[in-house]
Amino acid sequence: MNKDLEIERSKVPFKIEELTNWFYGGEKNVKEKRFLENIFYSDPDLKSDTSYMSHVEKYEEAIRKVTVILKKLKHLVNQGQYNEEIYPKILGAQFLKHLIKEGNPTSVHFDMFIPGIKSMGTQVQQDEWLPKALTLKIIGTYAQTELGHGTYVRGLETTATFDENTKEFVLNTPTLTAYKWWPGNLGHTVNHALVMAQLYTKGKCYGIHAFIVPLRDLETHKPLPGVHIGEIGTKFGYNTVNNGFLGLKNVRIPRKNMLMKNSEVTESGEFVIHKNPLLTYGTMTMIRVGIIQEVQVFLAKAVTIATRYSLVRRQSPINPNDEIEPQIIEHTTQQYKLFVPLAKVFSLKITSDYLWNQYEDTMKKIDKGDLTTLPELHALSCCLKAICTNDAAEGTEICRLSCGGHGFLNSSALPDCYKMITPAQTYEGENTVLYLQTARYLMKTYGEILKGSKVTSTVAYLKKYVDLNSNQRESFDSSSRGILRALQYAAAGKISQAYNNLQQRMKNNNSKEQAFNQSGLDMIKIAEIHGRVYMLEVTLNEIEKSAKNSSPNLAFVFRDILELFSLDLATKYMGEMLQFVNITSQAIEIMQGRLEAVLRRMRQYVIGIVDAFDFSDQILDSTLGAYDGNVYERLIEAAKKSPLNQEDVNKSFHLYLKPFLKSNL
Repeated sequence: MNKDLEIERSKVPFKIEELTNWFYGGEKNVKEKRFLENIFYSDPDLKSDTSYMSHVEKYEEAIRKVTVILKKLKHLVNQGQYNEEIYPKILGAQFLKHLIKEGNPTSVHFDMFIPGIKSMGTQVQQDEWLPKALTLKIIGTYAQTELGHGTYVRGLETTATFDENTKEFVLNTPTLTAYKWWPGNLGHTVNHALVMAQLYTKGKCYGIHAFIVPLRDLETHKPLPGVHIGEIGTKFGYNTVNNGFLGLKNVRIPRKNMLMKNSEVTESGEFVIHKNPLLTYGTMTMIRVGIIQEVQVFLAKAVTIATRYSLVRRQSPINPNDEIEPQIIEHTTQQYKLFVPLAKVFSLKITSDYLWNQYEDTMKKIDKGDLTTLPELHALSCCLKAICTNDAAEGTEICRLSCGGHGFLNSSALPDCYKMITPAQTYEGENTVLYLQTARYLMKTYGEILKGSKVTSTVAYLKKYVDLNSNQRESFDSSSRGILRALQYAAAGKISQAYNNLQQRMKNNNSKEQAFNQSGLDMIKIAEIHGRVYMLEVTLNEIEKSAKNSSPNLAFVFRDILELFSLDLATKYMGEMLQFVNITSQAIEIMQGRLEAVLRRMRQYVIGIVDAFDFSDQILDSTLGAYDGNVYERLIEAAKKSPLNQEDVNKSFHLYLKPFLKSNL
């Protein structure tokens, strides 16, 4: 054990296990987490090092690991310890992404194929398909994105045309750009797909609907007639997720393979709507909450690695006459680099928890026929998915940079963390487009407020702004709650400005759509700051509640995390706040001093926070972030594993370099 880490841990003033229990939602959840981790991470069949494998070898090894995991899960079910819901819990969650470093080749089956059947299928269809899907009798993916269209779903070109004579749908990708492109697990893993296609019946198009389409023979795994399928090639990350392409030529499926919970085509070819098509927003929200939860875990890993390394690494004396080089975490700049992403881990966790609760409340209302909060939920999930994935990607990259050159090594695991986060900035909605969807909601809502309409809770601050007279400037205090009020006022002011600018552009002979496009930069900003208001409010409320219910020493830690998170937001959005809030230069100086003070306090116990994330060495898989802190020994051992180091002289010397050196140029 590294001596510096021993000393650091001896100084932690709170019980680490208490924070671990809070972070994972209670002692019971922690016990189950550790129980499952022990089952899977102690198995030698799941410990292979894929660092130097080829692309094909990595995929094949990932499939092998999935089968080992499935056998273990089946054993747990047969023993009666779990029911079949354990399959998606393990195979569809971030849990498995620590075992298969470049992504689970069956993840989309559990994350989207099964939830898609549940949310869009009738009870009869669920009874037919879910038992087979949950036990992997069939393996599916969700095929929406096309070569030529991604976020713009209405532009999808794949067609499903109903044939009244045979009572079948005929699916086609009529152009090259209609090919499905990007669906995870599609390339060589799945045998079914939930295909999103333009529905045609009786010569009329009824928009995008979902169809279960068999793709491969269940015995031979050969593509079925009319199916052109394969992998799209290597990527920046997620290379064992097996993203694929799919072309369809006159592929026929039974009428019952159209998921018909919300609408259906009758045997006579009539199109019938059962439920409001806006209900699909609920499914998208569920997926986006999952994304926030996932990126938060990888940001927590990155912060853990970089913090432990910064407590071990000694370099650059602060005072020229110091004989011993300090731990690099003694530098204030290093503290700021690490502790702000650390505070964001807590905010991302709390935000995803609150958003999930809001999703469940909205679904309960929908079951009673009340859709009033659905637009609010959709708008929130859009901007929060964008903010949280951007924060996680930026924070992880900062952690990598804070480790200097060593952070660039794959063995540090920091590049892997980044590669597992950054795709989320574009999948399930490219972040800029998602911001614009939130902005449309805010423009509509602000217009309704001006007419005196009631508003939902997350935009109540807008109504307060209008009622108070928007020409007044808000006074300021620099407490966390004071920063929240200032941020709300600034957000309301920016939204009001954007609304007025939009109206002015429309008066200048622009259509509403043209005016909105021209206002795009304003719209991005208001969506972002609206999301920040929500994040700060729920983080503040939850941390204040948690502090009251915690031991005094842990409560102190919670308040420091809130202090840093709110002060960082105030710094980030100071320009916007200064437009609408009276903030003196003295107040700004005081906040700067408090920011430096909270960094100094957190420096004293930060090892306890990252230890509380409870990542085992197997999960971190990092030369820089192991629990024992033996960084340099692990770096050397990792270097020895390079295939180039298995011989003293590489054959390229004799083949190329030596002849070149001996030649007469």
